[in-house]
Amino acid sequence: MTSYAKRSVPHGAGFHQPPAEEHHIQITPEELAHSFVEEAPPADLSHYAVEDWATVALFWLMAAAVFLQFFTRYILNDSLNWTEEIASYCLVALVFVGSSMCVRLSRHIQVDILYRFLPAGPARLLSTLVDVIRTAFFVYLTHLMWRLIEVVGDEMMVTVELPKGLLYYAVLGGCALMAVRSLQVTVVNWRRGHSVLEKPEAFDGKGV
Repeated sequence: MTSYAKRSVPHGAGFHQPPAEEHHIQITPEELAHSFVEEAPPADLSHYAVEDWATVALFWLMAAAVFLQFFTRYILNDSLNWTEEIASYCLVALVFVGSSMCVRLSRHIQVDILYRFLPAGPARLLSTLVDVIRTAFFVYLTHLMWRLIEVVGDEMMVTVELPKGLLYYAVLGGCALMAVRSLQVTVVNWRRGHSVLEKPEAFDGKGV
């Protein structure tokens, strides 16, 4: 005897079901581009200090002098000699004024590998010693710069009828700012109990 097994057929099988309707919305290229644009947050300039703006001004003054030198030398074939001297002086002033910004933000090159192996107490003592020595160095550097201005501050620039004292005073201001910012960093590090050397991950980069 031959037996036949019955197979159940699912409900609706064998019947053609119409596909669901698709609705397409036309989007213009402008709307598509704006869909990827996020609204920019308001600019926060509160954490910028006077040395930040001075550094930006010196940078663009140097850039303008270099561009003018390039334009007059290679386009007009009549180079302005004073542009090279002004650009070099701007670079010197930029380094010292910008260094005060790095001191405030604790962004100077630092060797912190020793702090990974020291206990908390000796690490705190060594970090404080580094802060004090750094501040004393900047104070002494400011003193030396003042002595230099007293000796050669009245000398004139080579290609421009301007005193070199303008450059020296800019460097003096940078040294004085480094001393002040270093003292502020020292006090702040002492109050919170650690510095960037001990806990670099705890700093947000905004400085004191």
